[in-house]
Amino acid sequence: MPGAGKSTVGVLLAKHLGLNFVDTDLLIQVRHHATLQEIIDARGYLELRELEQQVLLAMPLEDSLISTGGSAVYSAVAMRRLAKAGPLVHIDVPMAVLQQRIDAEDGRGIARPPGQDLAGVFQERDPLYQQFANFTVSGANLSAEATARAIQHWLSGRQQ
Repeated sequence: MPGAGKSTVGVLLAKHLGLNFVDTDLLIQVRHHATLQEIIDARGYLELRELEQQVLLAMPLEDSLISTGGSAVYSAVAMRRLAKAGPLVHIDVPMAVLQQRIDAEDGRGIARPPGQDLAGVFQERDPLYQQFANFTVSGANLSAEATARAIQHWLSGRQQ
């Protein structure tokens, strides 16, 4: 979900694991010379989802930790590609915490239909995150560093 800490935790985890870090939201913004919200305002939320799918299907995945936008789960083909490259991790954060984090950011681009609130996005996406995740970590009461370490611990257990 937006505000779950994917980018912050991803940078820390990539550093711990010695991997490249890629944030698909940033890739989209750089390629289109616009913020996510500007893309949504000009082209619509479905176009943002399409751009995210294009990025996920075209980018190299090797030796990288990838933080996707929250709407990546709407593309089954992109999620299958990511799953072939490595495990998928869901950072689970309660709706109230997400709301606080999102409210603190001005103009956060979230790919959602006009009129859909964050709770509606959560209700729609959470089952998809659960469906695709190989591992779910609670990010509610953990710092970003502790969340990264919990994921690293899970990954090290998988390699034994």
